[in-house]
Amino acid sequence: MENTILDKAIEFATQAHAGQVRKGTSVPYILHPLETAAICATVTDDLEILAAAVLHDVVEDTNTTIDNIEQQFGDRVAMLVSGESEDKREGMPAAETWRARKEETIEHIKSTKDPAVKLICLGDKLSNMRAIHRDFEALGDELWNRFNQKDPAQHAWYYRSLALALKPDFGETAAWQELATHVDAEFGN
Repeated sequence: MENTILDKAIEFATQAHAGQVRKGTSVPYILHPLETAAICATVTDDLEILAAAVLHDVVEDTNTTIDNIEQQFGDRVAMLVSGESEDKREGMPAAETWRARKEETIEHIKSTKDPAVKLICLGDKLSNMRAIHRDFEALGDELWNRFNQKDPAQHAWYYRSLALALKPDFGETAAWQELATHVDAEFGN
């Protein structure tokens, strides 16, 4: 049986993220992009979107470039990965650029016409909120110390803003409803 673009993306992302773990944990990082793709798969069976979901952090968090993604997976997957990648502002402290990067993400999601970019964002943020929920249950307010942004009110602003931006396209989906439930539970109504 021939490998699909999704199989190839899983192999690529697993190698790219090898040795990485989620912030403040020993959880292998690859589980996050796989969960992101699984969430997206509740809404679509488009293998290019699911491949991009698996690859969504390789440009941000590894030495992989958009050109590498385009060569391996084609224009559409590269465009989707690019649409989910932050400008990390190389050489600047992440804590200092956090707010500007998050504002750019929110504006990008509000302005993009591509529902696939929005879907990958939904999968990514729901996966993050599941981890925040799980880890907050274990650590309480100590959780926020693992992030570049230590203020939970800033995280509340970010996730609530994205949930609102994603609602017109995905408000009827179980994934969006779970995201909204987590945002309300973690940050209040």
